Amino acid sequence: MSVFARLVEHLADLLTPLFHASAAAAAIVLFTALVRLLVHPLSRAAARGRRAQAALQPRIADLRKKHAKDPRRLQQAVLELHAEEKVSPLAGIWPSLLQLPAFFLLYHLFSSGTIGGEGNGLLGHRLFAAPLGGRWADALADGGPAGPAGLVYLGLFAVVAAVATVNYRRARRTTALQPAPLAGGDQVPGLAAVTRVAPLLSFLTLVTVAVVPLAAALYVVTSTAWSAAEQALLYR
Repeated sequence: MSVFARLVEHLADLLTPLFHASAAAAAIVLFTALVRLLVHPLSRAAARGRRAQAALQPRIADLRKKHAKDPRRLQQAVLELHAEEKVSPLAGIWPSLLQLPAFFLLYHLFSSGTIGGEGNGLLGHRLFAAPLGGRWADALADGGPAGPAGLVYLGLFAVVAAVATVNYRRARRTTALQPAPLAGGDQVPGLAAVTRVAPLLSFLTLVTVAVVPLAAALYVVTSTAWSAAEQALLYR
């Protein structure tokens, strides 16, 4: 973690002439962008997988008709079709999973009072009036939601809510274009339940931003906004 701390500190030093006291926050945004650039090839692969999944829908519809009275056989046939065409319905989860280590690194870095036995100097950095190691509860206790730190969180909440609304509408449109599964005949076990819940998951980011250190919240907000822009380009 000390190596990662030095990386953030070096980035903050480079950005200080432009962002002054908020240089460490800008370093986290830049770090997030670099992570997303590294993951972007997987995001493109996931987009190709989803387009391939959409192309299979006519054949899946034929299988539904053929096995309408045998949901278990339908499920097996659909799984075999995906294997035959080398299409994974779950390909889209990899970009998100591979970002988790970076998120947890930031979480632990800005939750620890010491690094390598020395004081964690990063905790003194701020985004405007809000300390990067603080949480929303701290901002509420120090000035309330309209206080200097509280206003920083309100700004982050507004960004997350806007991005979540865009993602929700896009997910609902995508789901509406897909044929409804037959009773007991999910294409992949549990996939139908995931599909129903997925449009709402973006709003859980609001909870994450509220409970994690501000540095980790910045990572989440930046990554979420990146995902929305990336999906708009990849799925247009």
